[in-house]
Order: sequence, then C-alpha cells, then structure tokens
Amino acid sequence: MKLSLFKILLVSTFLALLSCEKKAEKPKPYQAGVLISFDDAYVDEWFDTDKVLKKYNWKATFCVCRIDSIGAPQIKKLFELQKEGHEIAGHGYHHYNAVKFVAAHGINEYMKQEIDPMMASMKRLSFNVTSFAYPYGERSDALDAALSAKYKVIRGRAFCEDVPEKEGCYFRNSKFLYGFDIDDSHVHFSIPYLLELLDDAKKKNKILILCSHKPVKKLTGNYQTRIETLEFLCKYMKLNNLKFYRLSDLDNLETIK
Repeated sequence: MKLSLFKILLVSTFLALLSCEKKAEKPKPYQAGVLISFDDAYVDEWFDTDKVLKKYNWKATFCVCRIDSIGAPQIKKLFELQKEGHEIAGHGYHHYNAVKFVAAHGINEYMKQEIDPMMASMKRLSFNVTSFAYPYGERSDALDAALSAKYKVIRGRAFCEDVPEKEGCYFRNSKFLYGFDIDDSHVHFSIPYLLELLDDAKKKNKILILCSHKPVKKLTGNYQTRIETLEFLCKYMKLNNLKFYRLSDLDNLETIK
C-alpha cells in the first residue's frame, strides 16, 4: 500500500530529526591547550604567583603533599586558589617516592601510609580531590592499577625525549599522564624547547602537560621555576588561543581521530 504524501513527509522529518540529534550528541574534539601543575607545598609562592598571572585568566592544578603540616594561613590560601577556579590535587601524605617505598614495603603499606591519611585529611578540610601526582614523578603499572579506583586522573613526569613529536607530555586519551618539568634546574628545560613544545601543541591540536614546583622571581636553588617563564607561557597561550586545563578537566575528554 502506498504511503500518502503527508506520511512520507512525516517519516522524512522524523528521520531528519534523528540525524540532527545524533550529530548534536557527538562530542566535540578538545581545544589545543596547556595544563600547568605545581607539586609539593609552596602555597605562599603559588598564591603570590596567582596574583601576577590572574590578568591572563590562567588556571592551574596545585598538587599538595604533607597536608597536615601546612599552617592555617596556607590552608586558607589553598581555599582562595580553589575559589579562583584552580584545582587542588593530591601529592602524597609524606611525599614518599612511590616506586621505592613499594619495593621496600609493598603496595598495601603504601596505601595505608601515603594515600589513605592524605585523602582523609583532604576530606576533613573539604577539599574534593580527584587527581593525583606522583612525588618525584616515578610510577609503575602496579601503582597505577592500585590508585586507578581512587583517582580520575594520575600524573607522573616525562623523562624525556628531546623531540616534541616523541615526548610523553601530551594528553593521549588516558587517565595516566606525564608532565614535562619546567623547573629551571631540569636538565631538558629551556625557553626555546618549551616554545617547540607549545608550537607542536598548537599546530597538532594537542594538550601539553607541564609540571613545576616553586615559582620565584629570582632563582636561588633547585625545583624552582621563574615567574617570568610562567608569564611567557601565559602570553603565548593568549596570543595563540590555547586553553588552560586542569588535571580534572582531562577526565573523559574526546580525542581527535
């Protein structure tokens, strides 16, 4: 039996709506950008740096260790950073090297001494921690598996290729990440190489993952990043329309095929 013209139009409209709905549901590819993360407990320096970089509307992830050794004024500053839109992440209760500790004492003891008390204190202080960065950057498959149920995103450090195309410090549709260290004392760090990494992220629509420790105006030791370097980074991102990411932002991102 032949369909009436009205029924044909009705079916065609329904199919067209279904097609549009499917297109609308398809996740958009992520925007090229940079994730800036800081490790340890340099809260005063992080807070002061935020004042300098706030004009760029920057966002960062602050991975905090030894949470129960931080003073009340610093805890208040962490809340202020969180209120500004930055992320507070975990970095261990004692800051143990996870790989070395597990080799000596086992994973269960690591969780008991390093992870569980950190998460309990973070919860007590009302920090909702969903990301973790390994102290010293070292990791293993066994550790990743043990921590996977507790964290949406887990970051180590990249040790290190010297060629942007081969670097491990880009997001690759995985919760297990590696950051490139931009501390001035890091053997592979230089402004020209950082520029190569940024250019590669921009041209190939990648997310570059960076890690740092203590931001300073003037270098006085290791594990320090010049605020000048961070400002260079923010200026480049604004000029080239790169997005600021936090660790938690990388959970469930759609990759470009």
